[in-house]
Amino acid sequence: MLEPMRKWRRPARTVRLRFTVLYGAMFLLSAVGLLVIINLVGLGGMQVTQSAPVGTTPVEPTTLAAATDRITWLQAQLADTHAAQSRQLLIGSALALAVMAVVSVVLGRVIAGRVLHPLRMITAATRRISADNLHERLAAQGPADEVKDLADTIDELLGRLESSFAAQRRFVANASHELRTPLTTMRASLDVALAKPEPVPVQTAALADRLRTELDQVDRLLEGFLMLARTQHGALADRTTLSLRHLATAALDARTADLTADNLTAHNRTVHFAGAVDDGAWTQGNRTLLTRMIDNVIDNAITHNHEGGWIRLATTADGTTAQLVVESGGRVLDQEQVDRLAQPFQRLGADRTHSGNGSGLGLSIVAAIAAAHGGTLDLRARPEGGLRVAIALPLAEVPAEVPA
Repeated sequence: MLEPMRKWRRPARTVRLRFTVLYGAMFLLSAVGLLVIINLVGLGGMQVTQSAPVGTTPVEPTTLAAATDRITWLQAQLADTHAAQSRQLLIGSALALAVMAVVSVVLGRVIAGRVLHPLRMITAATRRISADNLHERLAAQGPADEVKDLADTIDELLGRLESSFAAQRRFVANASHELRTPLTTMRASLDVALAKPEPVPVQTAALADRLRTELDQVDRLLEGFLMLARTQHGALADRTTLSLRHLATAALDARTADLTADNLTAHNRTVHFAGAVDDGAWTQGNRTLLTRMIDNVIDNAITHNHEGGWIRLATTADGTTAQLVVESGGRVLDQEQVDRLAQPFQRLGADRTHSGNGSGLGLSIVAAIAAAHGGTLDLRARPEGGLRVAIALPLAEVPAEVPA
């Protein structure tokens, strides 16, 4: 008995519901007042006086007795007629009140809907606007009322947000480009110093190698900044139809040396679904960004792994979505920590095969690229240990000529 009560939920108290109740109550009270006035006037007009007319002359006794009987009969008939009319008036009033109650609710809902229609239009337009199309505006039409003031205020807010996003994008791009110049100069100075014919002290050579490693790390970090800024705030160009399976296979083949060095076993397979369009899991997007996305996922699987571990890749196409799943072995992870990996500068810790190559931007770039292509990134800690990374993108039609 308690289970149905738990499933029942109180309806949401929306503005339209409150307006419907308010307008319906007003219409219903007006109808009740009108019916009360009609009943009072109608019942008052039916009151019949029983007094004898003034100024009448007395009549004969026999005639008076007959007239009295006649008057008594007429009064009884009039009382019955009056009672019947009263009942009909009350029944009609009750029916009219019931009809008016229904009409009041319907009229209240219709009027509330018309009053809230501009707000619904503003809400729908606001939901369509995101960081990728901040240039769009509501541009509400109509009289200069409170609703138009609200729409104009939202347009002004969108303008300020667009300027802020543009300034942030320019700052990240300019700063990354400007910082690459001194990095290149520092790397060239190290190479020149080490290339002199005089013998270089061992400590100097070790320091130069360490500086070059750090410079490479900073260069990768700046490249990650550029990629993240381009993905989050830039428009996608050069869209083409690509196969996630082909991209993943090429990325895995390019890392054969890393897999061999760490004694990692890679499994590449395709999951078949009934009614699948193609085994290649085709999608549409920018080749450079999608390649970088898959590279980051595979690099993450190699980095966060154990000596002698394994990596498993799988591509699927279920009719609406192309999906790439990359699983890797390793220690048991905390799901709360895994959920934060899609944010910049979040790491799983130092338990990995390449402890010095991570910048904390890899999976955040993956999430940004997937979102820019209308997809999603799902990170799950495997109960047996390791990580499961699933990327879902909109499925595209297989091109007429499939490239090799």
